[in-house]
Amino acid sequence: MNQSNQQPNNDWNDFNNATVQEDYDVIPKGTLARVRMTIKAGGYDEPHMGWTGGWATRSETGAAYLNAEFVVLEGQYAKRKVWSLIGLHSPKGPTWAEMGRSFVRAILCSSRRVRQDDISPPAVKARRLNHFGELNGIEFVARIGVETDSDGEQRNIIKSAITPEHKQYQALMNAVAQPQQTQSGHQPGHTNPDYAFQQPPQESYWDGQ
Repeated sequence: MNQSNQQPNNDWNDFNNATVQEDYDVIPKGTLARVRMTIKAGGYDEPHMGWTGGWATRSETGAAYLNAEFVVLEGQYAKRKVWSLIGLHSPKGPTWAEMGRSFVRAILCSSRRVRQDDISPPAVKARRLNHFGELNGIEFVARIGVETDSDGEQRNIIKSAITPEHKQYQALMNAVAQPQQTQSGHQPGHTNPDYAFQQPPQESYWDGQ
C-alpha cells in the first residue's frame, strides 16, 4: 500500500473527539460482592515469620503488608477494582497484624467454604497456608467499605470477608464468574484447601538494593 496516499491519523494529536472520561462513584458501603484478589509482590521476606516468596511489602516506616487488589466479578459493579493493604506487622504494635490475620482467616473460610465455627480436621486444614502465593488469585465474598483518603476523597476498601454462615453467601459464591488467569498464568482453585504453589512475577523479587 502506498503510504503517501493515506489520510493522516490525528487521533494521537487531537483529542477533541475522544470519549469523555467516565467518573465512577464509590461502591456503596456494605455492598456484598464476589471478588478475586491478586497481590502485588513487594519482594520483602522474613523467613522466621513465614513470609517467603517475595509477596510481602515493607514500607519506609518498617510496616509490612500484602498489597492487594480486588476485582468485582459479578453484578452491578462487575470489573470495578478496589485496593487495600493487609497488615502483617506494624512498629506501633500488634493490632494491625491481628486485623490482617483475622481478615486472611475469613478470606480462607469464604473461599474454601468453611464456617467460622467449624473446628473439624478438614476445616482446620483449610485455614492454613503454605505460602502467601496461595492468596494470589483467590476468590471470596467480600463486604466493600468506604473510607476517606488523605486528600479528603472517598474511596472503596475491603477489610471484611463474608463466610458461609451469612444468608447471602451461597447465592453470591455460587454465581458463575468468567475464568481469568492469575499473574502466574494459573487459574486459581476455589474450594480445595491444597492450593497449587504460585510464584510472584520474577521482576518483583527484591534485588537486595
